[in-house]
Amino acid sequence: MTNQKVVVSDAKSGIGMTINGSPNNSSLFSANQPPAAAGATIWRKKPLKKLETGGGGGVGGARVVNGNWVDSMRASSPTRKPSSPFSETDQDYTRNSWISRYPSALGMFDQIIKASNGKQIVMFLDYDGTLSPIVEDPDRAFMTSEMREAVRDIAKYFPTAIVTGRCRAKVYNFVRLSQLYYAGSHGMDIRGPANGSKYKKDNKAVLFQPAREFLPMIDEVYKALIDKTKSTPGAMVENNKFCVSVHFRCVDEKSWNALAEQVRSVLNDYPKLKLTQGRKVLEIRPTIKWDKGKALEFLLESLGYANSDEVFPIYIGDDRTDEDAFKVLRDRGQGFGILVSKIPKETNASYSLQEPSEVMEFLRRLVEWKQSLLPAQ
Repeated sequence: MTNQKVVVSDAKSGIGMTINGSPNNSSLFSANQPPAAAGATIWRKKPLKKLETGGGGGVGGARVVNGNWVDSMRASSPTRKPSSPFSETDQDYTRNSWISRYPSALGMFDQIIKASNGKQIVMFLDYDGTLSPIVEDPDRAFMTSEMREAVRDIAKYFPTAIVTGRCRAKVYNFVRLSQLYYAGSHGMDIRGPANGSKYKKDNKAVLFQPAREFLPMIDEVYKALIDKTKSTPGAMVENNKFCVSVHFRCVDEKSWNALAEQVRSVLNDYPKLKLTQGRKVLEIRPTIKWDKGKALEFLLESLGYANSDEVFPIYIGDDRTDEDAFKVLRDRGQGFGILVSKIPKETNASYSLQEPSEVMEFLRRLVEWKQSLLPAQ
């Protein structure tokens, strides 16, 4: 008997669009997510360019080099505090040097607000490790009621999106706030508020699924990985609808090599899929050039800020998959990326926060600042 866990999420792959019709006929929305009201319009935005395959920085199918991935797994997912040839003083210097390069967003709050002067702040938030702590069981990555309140309050004053590797339905069940935008599966499954948003110039709800044609293939790979990894104790296979996650946070490090080989052997038969990596997770995704950075750009365009100088995006995330979004903000020269991390690491972000509790404090301070600008009631 192995200690394998299988997580099934959002198994229904159908996409229904009811335009000016009854909400009861739409299969798009999960049972726990409110459907669009009758008469609402669903807007399925078309990308400006045809999506291409082979991009996104991942390694696809048989091109995975097992040894390199295992080394990468160890580097980004340490199971113990690494030994260091440096003294504690040297390590403190390294940490201080990193902080000087990526200062605390709380300590630099006034400067961030000053930079946003006169512009519309748009908030982008990762989920795991940002709004909730990283836990051994992905099904129990619950956010606190205090964090939910902070996110709800931030959405009252700024357009707010959750951008995550999780499937959209699962992260919605964690957050349970209907006024947000949700970009699940690394942005491959985007939906806005069912009745539109007060921040949009029209009343059309946003719906975009650029990798829909891959759904049957993703389901095949999910089933194959369940069978292939069942011999590895602690391995968890999660169906995130447009991608498959193989969690190894509960796998003994001695078995990482075997697990990577199992994943590689399945991907040999699927050259249109690629392997990417997050915190103690291997993720299989379509090879289209789409990631969290593309999702950020799409949502800004949906809100009417595609080529605008009047927007100030803030993206907060903890994972290497968030780096695509951080890089987009750097390249645009607009807004800032904030990395959530207690340890120094290379990043495209501009600022840092150490843990979800600091993220919550940052959100609260933004709300307090915005409220201070409003006329007294």
